[in-house]
Amino acid sequence: DYGQGSDTILCQIAAEELGVEVRNVRVVSPDTDVTPFDHGTASSRSTFHMGNAVKLAAAEAKKQLFEVAADQLEVRPEDLESRGGFIYVKGSKGPGTPISAIRMGITYGKGHPITGSGTFSVPDATPLDQETGQGVYPSIFWLYGAQGVEVEVDPDTGKVEVLKVAAAHDLGRVINPLNCEQQVEGAVLTGVGIALLEELVLQNGTPVNRNFRDYRIPTAMDSPEVTSIFVEATHKDGPFGAKGVGEPALAPTAPAIGNAVHSAIGVRIKDLPITPEKILKALKEKGEKKR
Repeated sequence: DYGQGSDTILCQIAAEELGVEVRNVRVVSPDTDVTPFDHGTASSRSTFHMGNAVKLAAAEAKKQLFEVAADQLEVRPEDLESRGGFIYVKGSKGPGTPISAIRMGITYGKGHPITGSGTFSVPDATPLDQETGQGVYPSIFWLYGAQGVEVEVDPDTGKVEVLKVAAAHDLGRVINPLNCEQQVEGAVLTGVGIALLEELVLQNGTPVNRNFRDYRIPTAMDSPEVTSIFVEATHKDGPFGAKGVGEPALAPTAPAIGNAVHSAIGVRIKDLPITPEKILKALKEKGEKKR
């Protein structure tokens, strides 16, 4: 979890599949000496790929749990279901049996530990053609988003203030609304930094602004009002239909700010960041052309 909240999402997916409370699920930090191989947290794939693996592991664990519980409750495994940390016999109105009461250790020759494992890979994936780069699944899902920005530009100083951002994104299915809102808000603020502030200055190939006094990044005081709009078009291969929202929430922000600046003052800055100096120079050139 690099800060995007994937631990929470994975706990929710496991809890939903197992039929237990989220508070009873925890993620153990991985150790590359002993944990299975994974490509890593990238490409907005954590919820989709790791979520599917967790869902498959939880489903396997639930199957084993029902087999042990069926023997203890003297019913068939397919007659059982789990909700809220309890196992119920389908159609029965009686109280459920707490999962904690099921023999998950060997007791008088009965029961066994419950462990589940899951691996997810792109269905029907084939290696990419080395000459064309083409393949069956260059990406198993696409992320769509659009953002609208309201800015205020001072033509005397060239200062740009981002007032409001409306961010609409297709997430497949929203598993944790608050988590997704925070993801979008953080990405938008990063986009404000890219659009207006962040610039690496090089002299003879050496960075000369190597601290946060000279390399400016946005703070909470620069954060605009963000309205998040989530479009739910469930993905057939996603965990409970979910996709992701890591990178697409960042991509539209800087272009939208550039368009808003152009709409406000009639000049277009084509290189980032859009600094006051660039705006004043563009306005001056625009005024000279009118004479």
